[in-house]
Amino acid sequence: MKTLNQDVLKSGAIKAAYSAASTLAPCGILQIGDGNFLRAFADWMIDIANGAGVFNGRVMMVQPLAAGIAGRMAAQDNLYTVLLRGVQGGKAVEETRVVSCVDQVLNPYEDWHALRAVASDPSLRFVISNTTEAGIAYVDEPYIAGHCPSSFPAKVTALLYERFQCIGGEAGLVFLPCELIEANGAKLREFVLLYAQKWQLPEAFIAWVQTHNVFCNTLVDRIVPGYPAAETEALFAKWGYEDTLAVAAEPFHVWVIEGSERIAKEFPLSKAGLNLVWTNDLQPYRTRKVRILNGAHTACSLAAYCAGLHTVKEMTDDPQISSFLQKVMFEEIVPFVPLPEDERVAYAETILERFSNSHIRHELISIALNSVSKWQVRVLPTVKDYVKKHGKAPARLAFSLAALLHFYHGVRLPDGSYQGSRQQGHYPIRDNPEILSIIHQAWQGSGSPQQTAITLLEDPSLWGESLAGLADFVSQVAQSLADIESVGIKAAMARI
Repeated sequence: MKTLNQDVLKSGAIKAAYSAASTLAPCGILQIGDGNFLRAFADWMIDIANGAGVFNGRVMMVQPLAAGIAGRMAAQDNLYTVLLRGVQGGKAVEETRVVSCVDQVLNPYEDWHALRAVASDPSLRFVISNTTEAGIAYVDEPYIAGHCPSSFPAKVTALLYERFQCIGGEAGLVFLPCELIEANGAKLREFVLLYAQKWQLPEAFIAWVQTHNVFCNTLVDRIVPGYPAAETEALFAKWGYEDTLAVAAEPFHVWVIEGSERIAKEFPLSKAGLNLVWTNDLQPYRTRKVRILNGAHTACSLAAYCAGLHTVKEMTDDPQISSFLQKVMFEEIVPFVPLPEDERVAYAETILERFSNSHIRHELISIALNSVSKWQVRVLPTVKDYVKKHGKAPARLAFSLAALLHFYHGVRLPDGSYQGSRQQGHYPIRDNPEILSIIHQAWQGSGSPQQTAITLLEDPSLWGESLAGLADFVSQVAQSLADIESVGIKAAMARI
């Protein structure tokens, strides 16, 4: 069987959608990030817009690390397949598309000169990135002309300086970072300016960065499991070609960008029917995602895992856990999202469809990573809003914190790591070492689960504040924790 390349694409024999060449002027896009998410999200959207005749985005993809996919992409003429499977609006969806908007993939550690040339190209307009949450950070490193910096913001600073020296004027760029941190555009801009100052670059350059370049805050949402390794033989036979870079994703997608109408007209992906939202205030959309999607994950996943389940799909299939999930979402979380009721309810309903997607294996134990900080960010604001309105604590969100404390009830191993136990065996407890130590000491020193809960909930180092003043919240968590420890997760859940 042939490997996917331009000859295979042009043969017309493939069983997938793809875009014909556009007659529009090309719009240059520098993409720092070659991972599954950007390829199945941003590049997929650009390719669809190209095919719809509303855009001609040409992507120059850049490896953020020395190891990447540049060689493999070149072997396939920079083509790859995106497979979407799931349920949308109650209907099963399966779509296959060959993405052809990537012109080249560069390894900047081997060919920094080529990337500098891209940065100086007048047709370049947008910069998209996904370098993980840790990517937008300041790392102290010197500026060496002609040398590839290590950190992502340092690379951006060096490339902008190259562009300023070669073009300058009004030829600034628009940055659309997709890293999952709050105010990602503002943070990137902050670090670029910090590097410019630390490197003692000209004041005229710093002024140019501030005046002619736009750093948009964005929010992205799509679950991308990645390469469908277990199904490749059947998929390749169905498609009529092999593709070692294929990436599977769910149908749902949304890209919210905080930016002006002028920039929106330059990036018209929504005209192709794509769920790209331009807004002057990203916060309501962020709150919607963090509280409903992420909040429901955090509120239910630890209880489900301790009950013996392994995946989000299993969580939605289990009658008792699924009922708990739905009541948490629609009775305790959704009413406190600052959007119109029909919009927040509709979003929550899509979340339930996404959670039940049989093609996505989302491990509960992976969601459990760093659950203390996740609970603080994703769930605590809803608890406070609920208490403010009703004068009492939300019973199921209180139970979610009890389940978290139960999950963290483990032993310290000789190597310093922590391990919990459930009926199905041992599991790792992974979080900040200081947090793990505090919780472990509370369990070791307490005479009862109730006292453990009280001690931990009143500790501001865990939650950013003491939770003692939240009506009857502490007592509810304490009682639920005692029930869980004595009768188990499901029996305790039944009591509420």
